Amino acid sequence: MKRLLLVIFACLALTVQAQDSIPSLKIGYLSYGTALKSMPGYTLQQQKLADMKAEYEKELKRVEDDFNRKYEEFLDGQKDFPKTILYKRQTELKELMERNLAFKANSRLELAKAEKEAMTPLRQKLNEVLAEIAKERGYAFILNTDADACPYIDPQMGENIQDAVSERLNEEEAEGKR
Repeated sequence: MKRLLLVIFACLALTVQAQDSIPSLKIGYLSYGTALKSMPGYTLQQQKLADMKAEYEKELKRVEDDFNRKYEEFLDGQKDFPKTILYKRQTELKELMERNLAFKANSRLELAKAEKEAMTPLRQKLNEVLAEIAKERGYAFILNTDADACPYIDPQMGENIQDAVSERLNEEEAEGKR
């Protein structure tokens, strides 16, 4: 019995000693999207992108209206056109439609590229701020809680740094304006 108690106490002592030697992990967490949207400059970039999108939509509407007008003219006159003119008009409409579809696809690509280019400096700045805060506070890593990626974070091991990130970004913006 004494031996059993000695073994149990030895195991407990080893367990406590092992727990003391394991460094505790500290983590930070935030919504990356919310932090990005709170950045100075985000609204300006979004407005520029919205203006660009409106220009593309305006041009798409113009070419669509042009196509529809030509198509209606074709329908109105097709019964009176000689075969060569009918074939020529059909070919023109087909080419116009293909160009319009190509422009539409190209405009989507250009808008996506413009959005990526506009957001890259903001993302880089946010990542720099996150790295600074992680080093200052001793975090092993920072979790992005967007899209319900982390349904639970132990409050003893993790700290919500959303406000700290927003404050730091605003401080750096204010310093940059001086």
